[in-house]
Amino acid sequence: MLEQIHLLAAVTVLGVLEQVYFFLQVIYARRAFGISPPKTSGPPEFERIFRAQVNSSEYFPIFLALLWQAGLFFHQGLAAGLGLLYLCGRYCYFVRYRASSLERLTPIYFSAGVLWILLAVSALGILHFFLSHYMGLNVLQLLTG
Repeated sequence: MLEQIHLLAAVTVLGVLEQVYFFLQVIYARRAFGISPPKTSGPPEFERIFRAQVNSSEYFPIFLALLWQAGLFFHQGLAAGLGLLYLCGRYCYFVRYRASSLERLTPIYFSAGVLWILLAVSALGILHFFLSHYMGLNVLQLLTG
């Protein structure tokens, strides 16, 4: 069983570590700019770091759900590869947003594109499962045979 999920688990841990890094960046920025919680506003440099972290946190549950669905119902290796691309895109998003709000667009579009692919792969895998499990249709056999 573990060999069927080990790549997904590894990407999940990397994603959690990335989130921790983003959280720490906000803490460091709070200290650097003298902004105590619960305040969320301050100089533009702080607000960009704060927004990049919050935006990344908002998408993290969606990413995790799609990563695991794609990995379990379609293909673990493909899902893990897409997961790594997503995490790289999110890191680039964070770094670029920290520098300038205009620089965030390319990596956010890239990350969103990866999420859409994960969604499509998840949906195809789940559809295939339902068709084969409940209707006895093996779509792969129909396509190749």
